Amino acid sequence: MISKVERGEKVPTLVVAARLAEGLGVSLSELAGEREHREVVVVRREERMVMRDPRTGFERQLLSPGFGGRGVEFIRNVVPEGSTSGEFPPHRSGVEEYLVVERGRLRAVLGGAEYLLEEGDALYFAADLPHRFDNAGEGECSYYLVIDSRGAQAAGASGRSP
Repeated sequence: MISKVERGEKVPTLVVAARLAEGLGVSLSELAGEREHREVVVVRREERMVMRDPRTGFERQLLSPGFGGRGVEFIRNVVPEGSTSGEFPPHRSGVEEYLVVERGRLRAVLGGAEYLLEEGDALYFAADLPHRFDNAGEGECSYYLVIDSRGAQAAGASGRSP
């Protein structure tokens, strides 16, 4: 499948792309393509990197610059009514995720535990477990997500196993 993706014959789902990125030890944004590193970056709405899962309609909008090495990604995700993000694989040890629900109701499934979140609710979790996000309400659900990989990078740099 990877060779078909490389040749442009197949477009992976976001979950498959996340698995590829995790296997390569890079973020999903880095896998999709990096931008030039600068100290001040404005990401205009029309310039955002947007990934959409054609099967579920789940949409990922990268709000932070798409260059690697920073260790923090700021993302806005949109889940259509009755849909899901799909299950994301565990990240390396040390990766943390923070989210806040902008609109709608969100069910976060972290490992075997479920958490129902309403508009304005926030959640933090160590992301070294399988996780997915389901729209648990009527209408579209959107939430902001911060993925902090600096803990995993520090573990790798110090020789600790992730």
